[in-house]
Amino acid sequence: MSSGKVLLGLLAGVAAGALLGVLFAPDKGTVTRKKISKKGEDYADSLKEKFDEFLETISDKFEEVKEDVSDFTKQGNAESAHSGKNTKSATG
Repeated sequence: MSSGKVLLGLLAGVAAGALLGVLFAPDKGTVTRKKISKKGEDYADSLKEKFDEFLETISDKFEEVKEDVSDFTKQGNAESAHSGKNTKSATG
C-alpha cells in the first residue's frame, strides 16, 4: 500500500473522528455549527499545505530529471562528435 493512500486514510479518519466528536458535544447548535465550520477550514488549510508541498516536491524532481536528461544529451552529443572525428581521421 502506498504511503499516499495511508496518509489519505489517516486524514479521513481524523476528520471523521473530529466531526463525530463535535456532533456529539453538549453545545448549542449554533456553537456546534461554528466548530464544524472552523474544523473544516482547518482541515482544508492543512490539505492545501500538504498539496502545495507535494507539488513542490514533484516540481523539484522534474527539474532534477530535466537537468539529468540535458546532461545526458550533452554527453551523448560530445561522444558522437568525438567518434565522428575518429572516423574521419581513420578514413582520411
